[in-house]
Amino acid sequence: MKKKKDKKKKVIITSGFLGLLVILICFLFIPLFNDLKFGLDLQGGFEIFYKAESVDGSKMTSEKLTATYKTLSKRIDSLGVSEPEIIIEGNDKIRVKLAGVKNPEEARSQLSTVATLSFRDTNNKLLMSSDVLKAGGAKVSQDSAGNPAVLLTVKDKDKFFEVTSKISSQENNQIVIWLDYNPLRDSYEKEKTQCGTSGSNCLSAASVSQGFASDVIIQGNFTQDEVNNLVDLINSGSLPSKLSEISSNTVGASFGDQTLKTTLIAGIIAIVGIMVILIFIYHFTGFISAVSMMIYTFLVFLVFWLVGGVLTLPGIAALVLGIGMAVDSNVITFARIREELLKGKSLPSAFKEGSKSSFSAIMDSNITTIIVALIMFILGESSIKGFATMLIITIIVTMITMVFLTRILLNLFVKTEFFNDKINLFININKNDIPDVSKNEEAKPNKFNKVNFLKNKKVCIGLSVFIIVLGVIFIGVKGLNLGIDYKAGTEITIVSENKINKTKIEKDLKDINLISNKINISENEVSVIIDEALNGNEVKEVNQYFEDKYEAKVNIGVVSNIVQKELIKNAILAVLIALIGIIVYVSLRFRFSYALGGVIALIHDVLIIFSLFAIFRLEVNSMFIAAILAIIGYSINDTIVSFDRIRENLSKYDWKKVTYEKFENICNLSIQETFTRTLYTTITTLLPVVILLLLGSKEIFTFNMAMLFGLIAGTYSSIFIATIVFIKIEKKNIGKNLKIKKEYKDDLTEKSIKGINC
Repeated sequence: MKKKKDKKKKVIITSGFLGLLVILICFLFIPLFNDLKFGLDLQGGFEIFYKAESVDGSKMTSEKLTATYKTLSKRIDSLGVSEPEIIIEGNDKIRVKLAGVKNPEEARSQLSTVATLSFRDTNNKLLMSSDVLKAGGAKVSQDSAGNPAVLLTVKDKDKFFEVTSKISSQENNQIVIWLDYNPLRDSYEKEKTQCGTSGSNCLSAASVSQGFASDVIIQGNFTQDEVNNLVDLINSGSLPSKLSEISSNTVGASFGDQTLKTTLIAGIIAIVGIMVILIFIYHFTGFISAVSMMIYTFLVFLVFWLVGGVLTLPGIAALVLGIGMAVDSNVITFARIREELLKGKSLPSAFKEGSKSSFSAIMDSNITTIIVALIMFILGESSIKGFATMLIITIIVTMITMVFLTRILLNLFVKTEFFNDKINLFININKNDIPDVSKNEEAKPNKFNKVNFLKNKKVCIGLSVFIIVLGVIFIGVKGLNLGIDYKAGTEITIVSENKINKTKIEKDLKDINLISNKINISENEVSVIIDEALNGNEVKEVNQYFEDKYEAKVNIGVVSNIVQKELIKNAILAVLIALIGIIVYVSLRFRFSYALGGVIALIHDVLIIFSLFAIFRLEVNSMFIAAILAIIGYSINDTIVSFDRIRENLSKYDWKKVTYEKFENICNLSIQETFTRTLYTTITTLLPVVILLLLGSKEIFTFNMAMLFGLIAGTYSSIFIATIVFIKIEKKNIGKNLKIKKEYKDDLTEKSIKGINC
């Protein structure tokens, strides 16, 4: 009786600790989330991508690029943007993201303006450059009449005195101050009536009666805003390089708000759905896994906040996907614990052995995924980098929470001994299924022990070949439906409550001299793609036209040929390096035959996704490539779990005595043993993808469709393609004296593979 009370007391204390942990997370989560930095796709804003070239035509160096970066930083500071991002990409490109910026055109103009001051005479001859002034010495001031003016602090007073003394002795004794003087366009003769007014590069023309070495006042008919802007431009200095705009994207604030809202709702529903499934399948262990998921989600956001990450739409997609994949770590462990219990072991013993035997597969699968994520981060452009950053964080946090924390929490409850006679409540196993070891009872066979997964391998391979060949035919006849990321051009998205039809849009495009190659209309949203990459002024005009005419929210993205070529090159390189990285790692951890089987399965998955996108005419864009890389990580993750079981089962045999028939039986048995886990993992990973497809933002529709196809193809190839290729490669080694690492002590008896027909 006392022992029973002690058990109950331990359960209450442990449950209380768990409850406090959940309450603490709920309490901290909302303020943490609200303090995160959101990207422009979630709060609106402006993104611009520049190619930098030396002003004098010389080679672009890292020093010049860094100097340009610093100058842009100063100019952005003057825009008042709270969380700007300036990213150097490659050797000569800079990406600027200004989330929440109110006036994209003002930002574009100020970023690209070369603020160079010069002092000239009335014949436009250069007298002094801005070198005579103190760097950052421009200040807001007033002239003698109290009007807004700019005060310049003189650094080289000797030079200034020499020039002003010389000018004062001349008949025409005026010094003209210019901002960004252009000899092909500017002259004092043309500008003298406009000098000092808004829109003129001629800032001031002052008569000099004597030489002086004091600070200088630039005065004119300036407004206070113009003076503030002028001071910022002068202080930011000249750009040390010439910037050419090669792409841009403008996202309205309402666009971002709606995207964040729909994606978050979809994400919350997906997480709750996964929790319900886990509890239904695994009962109490599923509940602990659900609690770990809450902690996992909190920690991912916490780490993201600590590293100063900017949360974007791809980042949220990576998080939701990561949750589905993180559950896999628990499913593998729970499956192993169940297996040990079904061998007749006690709960503490089964928990210990199951946790230990599952660790190898979990570690290998997560390392291969992180290899892919790192490659995405290194080679990917902006949105893919955001996806990769979140994926890397989710994998690291998965190991901390979904592996170690889940085990610690479960171990606390196992030690209470409360569940020793409540196995069904603990992990959903019927008492009748547990053999009585004392009576030499045998474990009940696996649910799938009569399924020969390898029996119809020719049909499986034939189906894959059919889909791929059909896809190749579609690509050959119609080509891929490339988004502007991969074919360059401009995408205009218009959202309006007013009715817009295709005829109206075609007329509008004709009125503003644009030719569209694709117009998509769905409900109150219109997407227009044109081959031409619009420049800044054209973007402004188009944006204004549709806003005014339809009272619409307009989002315009521009991609040039330079960006297009770079994206294609990086996408191909990323996929190839990811495959090579996986081959190397799996070869080291397993054998080359495993690696080759896994990589051929990955290539199969990639080809299937491309084929289905070609057949259904779905758009291929940069997020599509992120999905391809994510599937490579997921699919090898799935394959490794099967391979880990094959390796374990084969290690129990003397390889010289293994016949081809027995070898195939062992491989089939391994698939049978891991199929339940594969099924559960696929469901929990597919669930968030399906919900994001149904409820999420259209901006990640391509990503989610690619993930849907890829998850199905990845599960299919892990069972059929990878294992079949592995068997074919190893066929030549049957009966040879190979050294296979003995990692497991239990013997695989003839009885355990009895009844499996090849």
